[in-house]
Amino acid sequence: MATITDNAAPARHSHRDEFVAFVIMAAALVAVPFTGIYPYFVMQALCFALLACAFNLLIGYGGLLSFGHAMFLGTAGYCTAHALKVWGLPPELGILVGVAAATALAVITGLVAIRRQGIYFAMITLALSQLLYFIYLQAPFTHGEDGIQGVPQGRMFGFLKLSDQTTLYYTILVVFLLAFLLIFRIINSPFGEVLKSIRENEPRAISLGYKTDQYKLVAYILSGGLAGLAGAMKIFVAQNASLTDVHWSMSGEVVLMTLVGGLGTIFGPVVGAFVIIAMQQYLAQFGQWVTVIQGGIFVICVLTFRRGVIGELAHYFKRSL
Repeated sequence: MATITDNAAPARHSHRDEFVAFVIMAAALVAVPFTGIYPYFVMQALCFALLACAFNLLIGYGGLLSFGHAMFLGTAGYCTAHALKVWGLPPELGILVGVAAATALAVITGLVAIRRQGIYFAMITLALSQLLYFIYLQAPFTHGEDGIQGVPQGRMFGFLKLSDQTTLYYTILVVFLLAFLLIFRIINSPFGEVLKSIRENEPRAISLGYKTDQYKLVAYILSGGLAGLAGAMKIFVAQNASLTDVHWSMSGEVVLMTLVGGLGTIFGPVVGAFVIIAMQQYLAQFGQWVTVIQGGIFVICVLTFRRGVIGELAHYFKRSL
């Protein structure tokens, strides 16, 4: 009994610290419109932070490296943009269409990719993503390289005017915070604990009677659906859907965000997304050199602080205590 109590105390302490960190993060983000920070930058970063958190759910807790998460982001973006501009649906239904399309795609691709592990899984997801890229390049409804431009923002639930920057910002913030809490709940649920055990030692999890392929497939579908939500919300910020969101380089960026922030940490992908988007925003005058700078930061991250920003901070404070 004493052992159970001793093990439970650190867990409660960790959850309390994470809750305090979440409150601080939420308060800081709520205050953004009252500061001099450019809201468009923060909205864009929040969308990519959600994408990185969805990716981290798969690799950080399930141990599955996907090089194809751009296909969920881009698919949801195209479907949402088409639903808003061509079908004339309200924003809430457009988002549902995009998330449903990304989730359905995750089910189909997951049934194919989940049969393999390690680098083979990563290569299959990359191949599937590139297949979708060339389909969207030729599909009539995507308008090829021109993309879907001038997507109307509309009124969510009939009264939230998303063309107003402040209203749009808080709408995206609420969606991000709710999705973040959902991911946090998944990670700390019995399902999340099984995922962690599969990541650490899959043969042992199998020996305990868990059907690991089913758990990994569910994690893949959840990750794809949440990545689709990020893609759907991004449409309201950029007001266009383009091939950039489906390209393999987007999948590479989300890997970079997660590793820089901290793989397997709940807040790491958020920090990593803000770091990478800030670099793209404020170093744009360097042109293609931004990619070189990002590569340099990635090399430094791998060589010096392999746990990422949040991972290293967490390790330091644990060691200090």
